[in-house]
Amino acid sequence: MKQRIVALAATSLFTAMVAGCASPGAPQGAADSIYMGGPILTMNDAQPNAEAVAVQGGRITAVGSRADVMKLQGPATRVVDLKGKTLLPGFVDPHSHLSVVGLQAVSANMLPSPDGNNDSVAQLQENLRRHMQTSPEARELGIVLGFGYDDSQLKEQRHPTREELDAISTTVPVMIIHQSSHFGVLNSVALRQAGISAATPNPQGGVIGRKTGSQEPNGLLEENAFFGAAMRLMPKLTEAQASGWLAKAQALYLQYGYTTVQDGRSSPDNVAQTIRASKAGVFKIDVVSYPDILELGDGSMMQSPYYSRDYTQHFRIGGVKMTLDGSPQGKTAWLSQPYYKAPEGKPADYAGYGVLTSDKANELMTQAFSKGWQVIAHANGDAAIDQLIGAVRVAQQRVPAAQDSRPVLIHGQTLRKDQVAQLDTLGIFPSLYPMHTFYWGDWHRDSVLGPQRAENISPTGWVLARGMRFTSHHDAPVAFPSSIRVLDATVNRTTRTGKVLGAEHRVDPATALKSLTLWAAYQHFEEGRKGSIEKGKLADFVVLSDNPVTMPRQQLSTLQVLETIKEDTSVYRAK
Repeated sequence: MKQRIVALAATSLFTAMVAGCASPGAPQGAADSIYMGGPILTMNDAQPNAEAVAVQGGRITAVGSRADVMKLQGPATRVVDLKGKTLLPGFVDPHSHLSVVGLQAVSANMLPSPDGNNDSVAQLQENLRRHMQTSPEARELGIVLGFGYDDSQLKEQRHPTREELDAISTTVPVMIIHQSSHFGVLNSVALRQAGISAATPNPQGGVIGRKTGSQEPNGLLEENAFFGAAMRLMPKLTEAQASGWLAKAQALYLQYGYTTVQDGRSSPDNVAQTIRASKAGVFKIDVVSYPDILELGDGSMMQSPYYSRDYTQHFRIGGVKMTLDGSPQGKTAWLSQPYYKAPEGKPADYAGYGVLTSDKANELMTQAFSKGWQVIAHANGDAAIDQLIGAVRVAQQRVPAAQDSRPVLIHGQTLRKDQVAQLDTLGIFPSLYPMHTFYWGDWHRDSVLGPQRAENISPTGWVLARGMRFTSHHDAPVAFPSSIRVLDATVNRTTRTGKVLGAEHRVDPATALKSLTLWAAYQHFEEGRKGSIEKGKLADFVVLSDNPVTMPRQQLSTLQVLETIKEDTSVYRAK
């Protein structure tokens, strides 16, 4: 079913009371609020557009014409004039890492243009020095953290070295995190504190970078080598610090219109911190967590009241995260065919690597199916996607009576056409990554995959051709949690240099908006209460500066989020 998604309509940032007399005596079921005065895009195929929406008790009570909805106006009803701006359902985040976005918020910005100015090693060093001198977090934590460097965008076209970070400090640990979050570079102090030396072997699913001709670490850590070192280096946060990080992360999502946010691959500490923050009233929006299936410990967190389809103080655990490979832009994703240009020091037939054996992946998937856990599985390379498909197939055979747990493929950047059919058959939901066509499209074409394979990264066209739904995500903190950047990339698929990558996979704006709203709610089993403006659903809204369905598609990147509304309460307004 090719989804033809109809126009949506608007809301606004500046809420204004509309003058007018309420009818004598409040009508039965009088609304708390009525939104009108701009296009309202509902994401409901049965009623794609509306003139007004009524809300009572944080839920939508009426959607329709202005004349009909205004009949619900009572003496105390707040009438919000959108003033021509566009109202949509609040955006639902299909995949990101809320806890790590908190880390990003207190780290030095290492992002390249246009989100930062780290386009050379020298600029990166300058920003780290400034951060070390001015950041209260660097002083409090005793470590200098930087987030978002990208070797493919640096002038030097390589990762920084431990010596270049030693130039920042030889007494304080320095750790910078790659934009993909799958790599890190450590200075000599940080390597010592992480227990990494020439005698340290590579862990399974990870690589310790070495200096040419020796076993001495060069500072670069890949995948599990980096994750293990980061866990050892990160200091224990106080309650106030942990809550503060989460509040700063939430603020980033709010300014992009998200009313539901995912915390993918949460550690036990992340889950505990997030629960404490929710009890303390930190969250204005809903947070759904997916703990790492390899870090469940005694499994108690999956038996707690928070493992539920319902939120408790804006938090719930939705299932588990499984990671099967790495990052294509970092050339650690597991491919079935070699990389177009092998990384330095790798043979010509290098194709990346997996994280788990297939037996282990099958075992974990079967465990999840037997317990009814939803699995969201990180698989970028097509070999890793083959492993995911195999694990789901085995789990369905071993647990034939399992309830619908709606397994999700996260990223699927090199998803093959034959694999799309298998996802459909097995009921695996694709959460794809078209935003990478902007950030790394040129790099994929020229170095990672080559022209032919790069055209088909995150192949939304193939998915739609089979009548399947999909979601489109930003994977923050890999990039800022920008709903507008996601929307633009999903529709236009233009690279940093302005070239279109994969024209057949461009979708119309209405379809792209569904991937950010109703289909994202479906991915989380929340389509009954979120994702569209329909009677009975939560009054979660976003107000945009223009109508994304009717404006020129090439101008979608100029859209602004003016207001974010959660259950009829304004939780963000643009300045």
